[in-house]
Amino acid sequence: MSDLTVRLATTADRPVLERLWLMFSHDMSEFDGLLPNPDGTFRDERLHQALTDPGWAAYLVTTTGNAPAAFAFVRGLTGPTRVLNSFFVARGARRSGIGLRAVQEIVARHPGPWEVAFQDTNPTAVHFWRRVATRLAGPAWTEQHRPVPGRPDLPPDTWISFSPPTSP
Repeated sequence: MSDLTVRLATTADRPVLERLWLMFSHDMSEFDGLLPNPDGTFRDERLHQALTDPGWAAYLVTTTGNAPAAFAFVRGLTGPTRVLNSFFVARGARRSGIGLRAVQEIVARHPGPWEVAFQDTNPTAVHFWRRVATRLAGPAWTEQHRPVPGRPDLPPDTWISFSPPTSP
């Protein structure tokens, strides 16, 4: 999957993002224990915010033939630290390098410090985000556990913080 496009999503991309969001939410339900709403959807406030809030950005990642392969929601664009709020790669594109390439492109578009949260119970995410942080910042990244806001029933999230070097 060498033909990769990472672009800002628009409101016209909402139907595609909604479908990818459903897949993402389903995957995450394994770790947070949330079930779908009665209509089969999951809460989508972050999707809405990523498309409408000026402090957020929604990215759509496509491959050959404009096939949607991933999405990323970034918040904190108007603050001191950017947060990769939600990140998803479709199962058919995983382990192909698409995730790493997409994160590299997105981080390069928004210089400065970054943070990303994930669950320790998700071993794939643990490995992926540590590898991403090392690739982008070398050994200069940190990891800490923080409580999940409003969810005392869940174990703390793991947060990785890093600041990629700026290009001269």
